Amino acid sequence: MPKYPNGMAHLALLPLAMRMGGPREAIWHAIIRKNFGATHLIVGRDHAGPGKNSKGEDFYGPYDAQVLVEKYQSELNIEMVPFQQMTYLPGTDEYQPVDEVPKGVQTLDISGTELRRRLRTGAPIPEWFSYPEVVRTLRESYPPRTKQGFVLFLTGLHNSGKDVIGRALQTTLNQQGGRSVSLLLGETVRAELSSELGFSPEGRHKNIARIAFVAAELTRAGAAVIAAPIAPYESVRTAARDIVTQSGGAGGNFFLIHVATPLEFCERTDRKGAYARARRGEIKGFTGIDDVYETPKKADLTVDITQQTIPEIVHSIVLLLETNGLL
Repeated sequence: MPKYPNGMAHLALLPLAMRMGGPREAIWHAIIRKNFGATHLIVGRDHAGPGKNSKGEDFYGPYDAQVLVEKYQSELNIEMVPFQQMTYLPGTDEYQPVDEVPKGVQTLDISGTELRRRLRTGAPIPEWFSYPEVVRTLRESYPPRTKQGFVLFLTGLHNSGKDVIGRALQTTLNQQGGRSVSLLLGETVRAELSSELGFSPEGRHKNIARIAFVAAELTRAGAAVIAAPIAPYESVRTAARDIVTQSGGAGGNFFLIHVATPLEFCERTDRKGAYARARRGEIKGFTGIDDVYETPKKADLTVDITQQTIPEIVHSIVLLLETNGLL
């Protein structure tokens, strides 16, 4: 506030969480602010917008919210102050509305997504973007990389070795210290958190969503989380990544590790006999037998216990974390 001219601005703390509802939420904001006694409402570019859909397309146009609020302004009885997208002009060291910048003039911008990436990774934030005091406060919410939490999401067939890898990783990370380490094994989570769920696609999706939610809560607090479910579908793995990266705060560091042990090996070394029971039809919807395992398209690391020892695999995962500045 000291950066603004004296008497020209007041800080108002309205207890209102963002719902990402776009134009309709802008109407909602107008009603609430009117009820709080406001006479004017600033509606910016892509006000309360949820961002892009799965195809990379914006859900709403950049000024749809302004159009809708203006349409109902007489009924809302609050005056809208439209705010255009601003862009920085390094040549003149000033900000201007993007639609007023002459063609060919150099501009600089940092999106919200890019800002969060820089905060999460510790990358520099240029002076022109914000005041030093604001940047310093923002960085307090994003600790150094070595103090941030992370999720190692091991996916693979039953008996692929992901549980053994997970336990070995837990031991290694505990020995290094600096973070609490949580291990979420598939069978343990099924027994303790999802015992009422079956193995239908819907049941598997709910189970993985619960694992991802717990992982996000832990990693947001700075913990290292090792999750080792089968997670056979690309869609559920993508959903898990989205939950952790969007809800994990500074700890939204997600690494998908494909334990690509061949089915033949998993079945031949299965001491519990689960594969044999599935072959006899005693277990339905068993991944690798009568239900598909979709090979991950975007694994951060692929390992195979028939080609590597457990210590070698653990070492490769530790190197992955070190490369990303987390160890």
